[in-house]
Amino acid sequence: MGMAGVSLRLGLVAPPAYYHRAGGGSSRFTAVSTSPSSCRAAVASAGVGPITVAGDPPTVVSAPGRRIVAIGDVHGDLSQTRAALVLAGVLSKQPSGGHVWTGGRTVVVQVGDILDRGEDEIAILSLLSSLNMQAKSQGGAVFQVNGNHETMNVEGDFRYAHQGGFDECVRFLEYLDECDGNWHDAFLNWVNVCERRKKENGALPNGEWRPWNFVKNQKGFAARSSLFKRGGPLACELARHPVVLKINNWIFCHGGLLPHHVEYGIERMNKEVSLWMKCSGEDSDDEKDIPFIATRGYDSVVWSRLYSQDPAQRTRRALMLSSVVAEQTLEAVGAKGMVVGHTPQMHGVNCKCNGKVWCVDVGMSYGVLHSRPEVLEIVNDRPRVLKKLRDSYDEMEVLDYL
Repeated sequence: MGMAGVSLRLGLVAPPAYYHRAGGGSSRFTAVSTSPSSCRAAVASAGVGPITVAGDPPTVVSAPGRRIVAIGDVHGDLSQTRAALVLAGVLSKQPSGGHVWTGGRTVVVQVGDILDRGEDEIAILSLLSSLNMQAKSQGGAVFQVNGNHETMNVEGDFRYAHQGGFDECVRFLEYLDECDGNWHDAFLNWVNVCERRKKENGALPNGEWRPWNFVKNQKGFAARSSLFKRGGPLACELARHPVVLKINNWIFCHGGLLPHHVEYGIERMNKEVSLWMKCSGEDSDDEKDIPFIATRGYDSVVWSRLYSQDPAQRTRRALMLSSVVAEQTLEAVGAKGMVVGHTPQMHGVNCKCNGKVWCVDVGMSYGVLHSRPEVLEIVNDRPRVLKKLRDSYDEMEVLDYL
């Protein structure tokens, strides 16, 4: 099948930093100081219509006239996640007054890897879910796409789980019991409960999680397994989110979308991953059921680094090839650009493949690089990088790519 003839195979579903252009060419930008309030005021000049969603989980989103903000990997770091959301102008600065959506009609996309390497994974999932509910009431939205660490945890691969992450699973299950098993209330309130208890009790001593504390380690492993196993409550929460999402003229995924993914069918991949997460694997062949094209292999949607790898580590021919592949993929899906995470960018958010692919994983989590948060803002299909300039959210540097 020719690339121009590739179909998304979608049913029409009713709505239910110094930066450079890597991979060829240079990029001009202007740097100005601004404030979060001015970022929140950035709106598209086109008419603002209702947000409509096709696919379950969401695959194609029409969000006319919306400001879009993309946030990279957060890996269990609630503090940095909040900082990125405040930087984007969509979250109130003071969590003591509750986590209040301030983004109006803004659409936020978190591109995966919420799990592992940090101790507040469930709290971040809770926060994003709460903000999405608030955003919808104002004409905005918060979307997530699943990354490789989400699929790894559903498989029971906890190699990269933080010690505190196991403990959070234990504490969350205890809180769920306090809520008489009311999952909805427990999940949405968890971010506030988690923060309040941390302030009351102080940081949990990591010493309790030493290898010889076998009983506690077993309890944490059992709690995490029960939550994230296929068909488990948190696996079902993750199943609500896609591995590839198209919003207006932009593709959002964790690793990278390739031509053979498009030919296979984006909605098909999203559905297969979602069903795999939701359905118990007790009576099935786990290996056979795993949606390989989306979740396994170096060229799968959640693992690919074709676009995000450091250009200094690649040959000129490899860079040219990745640019051609990006062009073919975007043409096949009718998109102008792609936003990916997965690979920490040592120089912050940047564009590659002749400006077609934006890499937004800056390694902000304390479990990765603990770098300052940066986010990508897209208005009228024009991307620009927002980054924290100083230890104050009242002054930021905005880099416009022309």
